[in-house]
Amino acid sequence: MARPSLLLVLAVAACLILGLSTASAYGPKRYHAGETERGDASWCGSECQGKPTADGETYNMNDLTAAHRHLPFGTIVRVTNRVNGLSVEVRINDRGPYEAGRIIDLSSAAADILRMKKAGAVPVEIEVLRLGTPGRHNDG
Repeated sequence: MARPSLLLVLAVAACLILGLSTASAYGPKRYHAGETERGDASWCGSECQGKPTADGETYNMNDLTAAHRHLPFGTIVRVTNRVNGLSVEVRINDRGPYEAGRIIDLSSAAADILRMKKAGAVPVEIEVLRLGTPGRHNDG
C-alpha cells in the first residue's frame, strides 16, 4: 500500500513542477515604460459610440482612447503614424483589435490627429509612456 501512495505523491509533485514552469514560460507578457511595438492601427467611430468598453467605460469617440490586446487598462501610449510622422497620446480602455497585424484600435479623435481615417489602417509605432494599474489588467 505504501508504494502506490509514494508514486501518487511523486506524480502530483511532477505535475506541479511542470505546471509552474509552463505557466511562467507562457504567462502574460509583462510590459514596461519605454517599450515599443510596431504594427497597424485601425480606428472606431460612430459605430462604437456609446457602447461599453472592456474597462467598463462607455466609449466616447471624442476621447483620446484606444484598445490593445494586453496592455493594462489606464496605460498611456504614444502612437506615431509611420507614414506621416504625426503622434498622439491615448489611454488604453478596451481590448482588441483582433485582426491579424493590427496592434491598436484608436478612437475617432485619435485617428483625426494622426490623419489616418481615409486609409482606415496605417502602420504605427506605439511607445508605452506610463503603465496603468496592474489590478485592472485583463487579457481579454
